[in-house]
Amino acid sequence: MSSPTTNDKSDRDKSDRALASAPKPGFLSKISLPVDGFLIGMVVAIGLAWIHPDGAKQGGWMHATVLGRIGIALVFFINGAMLPFAALRAGASAWRTHLLVQGFTFVLFPLVGVVALASIGGQVPPPLRTGLFFLCALPSTITSAVALTSAANGNVPLAIFNSSLSSILGVFLTPLWVSSVLVSASHAGSPSQIVANSVLLLLLPLGAGQWARRWIGAWLSRHKRSARLVDRSVILLLIHASFCNSFASGVWTDYGWVLLASALVGSALLFGLMFHASSYCGRWLALDESSRRAAVLCASQKSLAVGVPMAQLFFGTTPEAGVILLPILTYHPMQLALSGWIVGRWANSDA
Repeated sequence: MSSPTTNDKSDRDKSDRALASAPKPGFLSKISLPVDGFLIGMVVAIGLAWIHPDGAKQGGWMHATVLGRIGIALVFFINGAMLPFAALRAGASAWRTHLLVQGFTFVLFPLVGVVALASIGGQVPPPLRTGLFFLCALPSTITSAVALTSAANGNVPLAIFNSSLSSILGVFLTPLWVSSVLVSASHAGSPSQIVANSVLLLLLPLGAGQWARRWIGAWLSRHKRSARLVDRSVILLLIHASFCNSFASGVWTDYGWVLLASALVGSALLFGLMFHASSYCGRWLALDESSRRAAVLCASQKSLAVGVPMAQLFFGTTPEAGVILLPILTYHPMQLALSGWIVGRWANSDA
């Protein structure tokens, strides 16, 4: 018969193993809860567009085009006011990590998109091909990349630096890629139109927000939830308007719901490729584990918050806008779900 001391020790060992295998406290609160509400909002916005597309379609009573352009400028103004340039200066020395993240975001991702455009040819409808390349040309996220890095015990300052830098570079490089590769597509505007819209509604508001940061930056930091509500409300309005135009013109009847399955498969393959490739490159560059995790989580992410407003500017009110948005709308929840699962495994292995 075992002694009480032996039994107590065995119970303590079991308790320690159970605690070690449990997810880190705060992981779900950092990632899952805020995301769920926004994803529900996306579904509702698309559902309302399907039920009643007339209100927000081109020429509808909502004047969604005008509201959308005002909203886009407001979103980039707020983003400019909240961008931490001090953090950019503080994290500028880790050049290998920055080269990996920005190289994947603005070079390798778009090149994969170019190869995909050439290889899939007529097997995929043109607006979905356009949307796939547009997804590849987008910058990385900020909020989710930083939250995931924190939950994964990664290097948070590196994640802040690279996600912020990506958002700034995206204002210049995403329009450049789109105007260079998609200019021949009927869905994209002319290069001069894309550049003009980018300067007027992306670059100028971003610069104005950074200029106003000295006066309103602290206030926005204290009211991040309100700023996020404005940001997400504009995005949902743009998604709703794009799908209103698509449903009203019968695009989904023409192409069928197989588009959704194609977008899901393409998003999963793209995320898996970039996640594993960036992880391999991080090891090849001999990054420490915390820096590698930050690099992987930033390099494999794409920003819905930037992508939806940019799509509105580049592709206007074309009836195919809803289909063009489909890859980023499927990639966004998929990257969060898969990254969250991987981060949970990392956190468990650390424990």
